[in-house]
Amino acid sequence: GLVLSLPVNKHKPWIETSYHGIITENNDTVILDPPLVALDKDAPVPFAGEICAFKIHGQEMPFEAVVLNKTSGEGRLRAKSPIDCELQKEYTFIIQAYDCGSGPGGTNWKKSHKAVVHIQVKDVNEFSPAFKESVYKATVTEGKIYDSILQVEAIDEDCSPQYSQICNYEIVTTDVPFAIDRNGNIRNTEKLSYDKQHQYEIMVTAFDCGQKHATEDVLVRVNVKPVCKPGWQDWNKRIEYQPGSGSMPLFPSIHLETCDGPVSSIHTTIELQTNYIGKGCDRETYSEKSLQKLCGASSGAIDLLPSPSTTTNWTAGLLMDSNDIIFKFDGKQGAKIPDGIVPKNLTDQFTISLWMKHGPSPGLRAEKETILCNSDKTEMNRHHYALYVHNCRLVFLLRKDFDQADTFRPAEFHWKLDQICDKEWHYYVVNVEFPVVTLYMDGTTYEPYLVTNDWPIHPSHIAMQLTVGACWQGGEVTKPRFAQYFHGSLASLTIRPGKIESQKVISCLQACKEGLDINSLESLGQGIKYHFNPSQSVLVMEGDDIENINQALRKVSYINSRQFPTAGVRRLKVSSKVQCFGEDVCISIPDIDAYVMVFQANEPKITISGMDHFARPAAQFEGERGVILLPDIRIVSTVTRMEHPVDLEEHDRAEKPVIVEEMLHNLDFCDVLVMGAELDPEQECLELDRVELQGKHLDATNSTAGYSIYGVDSMFNYEQVLRQIRYRNWDTAATFDRKFRVKCSELNGRYMSNEFNLEVNILHSSNSNFMDHVNHMIAQPQFLQSVQHPEGSVSAVHNSVVPSVATIVIIICVSILIFVITLGVYRIRTAHQHSSADHEGSKENEMDWDDSALTITVNPMEKYEKPHQTEEESEEEDIEDEEEDTTSADSDESEEDEEEEEEEEVIVPKGDKQNGTRQAQL
Repeated sequence: GLVLSLPVNKHKPWIETSYHGIITENNDTVILDPPLVALDKDAPVPFAGEICAFKIHGQEMPFEAVVLNKTSGEGRLRAKSPIDCELQKEYTFIIQAYDCGSGPGGTNWKKSHKAVVHIQVKDVNEFSPAFKESVYKATVTEGKIYDSILQVEAIDEDCSPQYSQICNYEIVTTDVPFAIDRNGNIRNTEKLSYDKQHQYEIMVTAFDCGQKHATEDVLVRVNVKPVCKPGWQDWNKRIEYQPGSGSMPLFPSIHLETCDGPVSSIHTTIELQTNYIGKGCDRETYSEKSLQKLCGASSGAIDLLPSPSTTTNWTAGLLMDSNDIIFKFDGKQGAKIPDGIVPKNLTDQFTISLWMKHGPSPGLRAEKETILCNSDKTEMNRHHYALYVHNCRLVFLLRKDFDQADTFRPAEFHWKLDQICDKEWHYYVVNVEFPVVTLYMDGTTYEPYLVTNDWPIHPSHIAMQLTVGACWQGGEVTKPRFAQYFHGSLASLTIRPGKIESQKVISCLQACKEGLDINSLESLGQGIKYHFNPSQSVLVMEGDDIENINQALRKVSYINSRQFPTAGVRRLKVSSKVQCFGEDVCISIPDIDAYVMVFQANEPKITISGMDHFARPAAQFEGERGVILLPDIRIVSTVTRMEHPVDLEEHDRAEKPVIVEEMLHNLDFCDVLVMGAELDPEQECLELDRVELQGKHLDATNSTAGYSIYGVDSMFNYEQVLRQIRYRNWDTAATFDRKFRVKCSELNGRYMSNEFNLEVNILHSSNSNFMDHVNHMIAQPQFLQSVQHPEGSVSAVHNSVVPSVATIVIIICVSILIFVITLGVYRIRTAHQHSSADHEGSKENEMDWDDSALTITVNPMEKYEKPHQTEEESEEEDIEDEEEDTTSADSDESEEDEEEEEEEEVIVPKGDKQNGTRQAQL
């Protein structure tokens, strides 16, 4: 037979046993190591020695292998679809190589052994870090430094460690006291304070190791919690007080935080500090004599430091604070009290009272500092009585005269008190009931700690000199001079001979008008003990239940009972001590420092009104009761307030509405002053029945310069008394008129009224000036609204008029004229009935005259003669003319008619214009 030599596929292909590949995601090229190459020993035999395919075995692998060159056996592995590392980071599969078989049909092919392919997907930094939480929150306690307050964490969805790992965190917010580390731990870099900031909001970002940062920063909220501090909470530092608002709670919602301390009791002191207001607190600033009257002190106190005036000029050279009548002595001034102000003999009972503010004495060997001293004027240097300060002791010296007793008697009384040198105001009263002397300081009694005796003084002819602020040295020096000067402030220094003062009056005189108060004492709660000091400026409270103490403190109020308080700040201090159950260390509570702001009261405007001009016949002035000067005086006080608009824009645009309200308050003096020459005591005086002052807080003094009523009392009571003041003149021949001025005050001149002027005319009934005064009365305006008709006065004056021929002629002429005028008036009245009522009663009764003595009511001749006027009268008429000119011209005609008809009723109008038309008519 025949043998055919066919190609035989003896060998199978060969490939490496394992491959390692890398593919970058989103790419299809795989880089293999070693490269994909298959070898076949059958080469170069066609088909059998060539490689036809690479096959991949594995579950739906996204790869395929292709043969690049059949002869050389090179292949390429590539991705069938994009590879996503985040879905799968690596792939492992089996690959085999196939040869082309023994012929074109590919029969008898052989495959290689299985090789393992391990492919790693190379990551691309697609993803940014993202935080696990949308907001992070943490709370810290103030005052601590934390290692880590909280940890933030971000993740990255990239598949590789390089791109999925967070390499860094960063705080984006600037200027915050925080730092963050690589692991996301946030810590504070300084101690936080709750008072400075309650909460911090910071933004944080993260970076992966490919330096890609988070797309969104994350918010981290750190709340600062206050360290529990024991103390009072919920109170205001500034408390506003409007005058007249009564008792106002200072801390209406206060409570004590004890931080769960085991508190067993609490002791709280509330102190109102007013020592820089007036004389230690807000007191009435009335004069000393008004205040003594108000407190019911017995009369007769002599004020040794009054406000300087013409009658009290010895205080004129001293340094003075005029608001409160406080005198400052700087060791260089003294005041001599004129003789006759204080009686020589004070008797065995008398009182010295004063306000004093005094600090430690300057110098090592402190000299005596004289408050009050009565010593020899010349020749000798004997002190008869004196009150002085020496080394913070108050000493009262009283030397008796020999004629009273020739024995060793108590002469010096010493008191040692801290308050004498504490630079604060105190009220001192020395009550002398010889041989016993008692001191009251701020209303509390003190007995002298030392009393020294001395011999009486030999009587002598030498006059004595009473001084304040220094002692007069009359002897032992070349020229008498002041010595032993006082350093400090004095006020209201009075001496009251023959009487000592009661404790009740002393308390009233030094009473504060402001202080602490407790609203509704009955509701204070169980177990609260409280205590006020005498002036109610310090309140001490004690209790064992915190809630009860809270409630009690909420009821503590400030009150100022003055209608016009001193405006300004009053400091408040609350200090507390706490005791705990069986604890050595207990919580300490910080003091409260607050203040009350007292606002300025609206200033009152005091207005005096009434009849300011009248005339009376001389006989009435000469009568034993005289003439009442101010029968209808009215004192009214008004206050002007701004109405606060609610709307702020409106406030910018419009003027604030002003409201004028009448208000009631007290007065402390009213003076009726004589203008021009003083009263001549030989022929005239002002009088007031003392009975009018009974039941009122009023007193009065009378002099040739006028009448002064003083004392703290209502405007109504002042009106009642002023309406009873009478003017008498029992020799009127030379006097035609008198002028007076009235003015009133509240708070010792702080608020003064207007000056109300009154003119009084005396009508003389002698012939020569009879006509003048009728003329004068016709010229006067508005005087018939309150005509009086005292009984019997008509006949009295008739008798005083000596009928002369001239008088009779005038009477006859006037009678005829009246008849003619009456006829004319009757006709005019029927024609002009309608115009009669227009102007009646429109004017006030500025001028009142008494027509009872005049049967002749009108002098029609007046219009022909030029009136004989005094200067004042013509001046007044000028003013009246000006007023009259404002009337419109249209009304002239009807007014003329009216005048004609009113002629009968004796209402004589004023003004030159009408006079002119009247003359024409006549």
